[in-house]
Amino acid sequence: MTDFIRKNGLVIAGGTIQGLGMGLFLFPHAIPSGGAGGIAVLLNYFFHLDMGLALWIVNFSMLVVATKYLGNKCALWTMFAITMTSLTVAFCEQYYLTAYRNEWFDLVMGSIFLGTGIGLLLREGVSNGGVGVIALIIARRRNSLPGSALFWINCIIFIMTGFIISLEIIVQALISQWISTKMVDIVYYYNFNQAYTLGWRKK
Repeated sequence: MTDFIRKNGLVIAGGTIQGLGMGLFLFPHAIPSGGAGGIAVLLNYFFHLDMGLALWIVNFSMLVVATKYLGNKCALWTMFAITMTSLTVAFCEQYYLTAYRNEWFDLVMGSIFLGTGIGLLLREGVSNGGVGVIALIIARRRNSLPGSALFWINCIIFIMTGFIISLEIIVQALISQWISTKMVDIVYYYNFNQAYTLGWRKK
């Protein structure tokens, strides 16, 4: 029961932090947060869907892959995580003004939030949705960190998004992806329990 409560809290935190990075910092400037974010930006561009709804649709479509390769439990946790993310994005779009914000500051801050949220989810064996499902499958099969796979998969989608909407988006998306995937690997790899124990002993 304790493990369930802990995991539930971390998944809520991861999904919410990821959503804040997207909705508060990246999406207002049409900067794709990742593969799913890039596709969501395209859906918004072509069909004028709300970003929160577009993101949820893209992520939901990946649950079939998550169920097949990662199991039903992972698919349910992923569904929970992407719902938290989409609700956070929708909340940010509804209640937070983004006028007169520095685009490059938001790029850096959004990427840090995004990578931290994804890293928390992947630590718990939960995909952040979208192509994060594929990155998690690759990481599990190769017993490697998921950041690298996530970076290269997303790059392909970024290039496609950039050519359709704006070439500047490619540069911004690649910078964002580099920062966020570095944060993913830091959070995914870092031993929080050991750091806490060492810090306690030093006191």
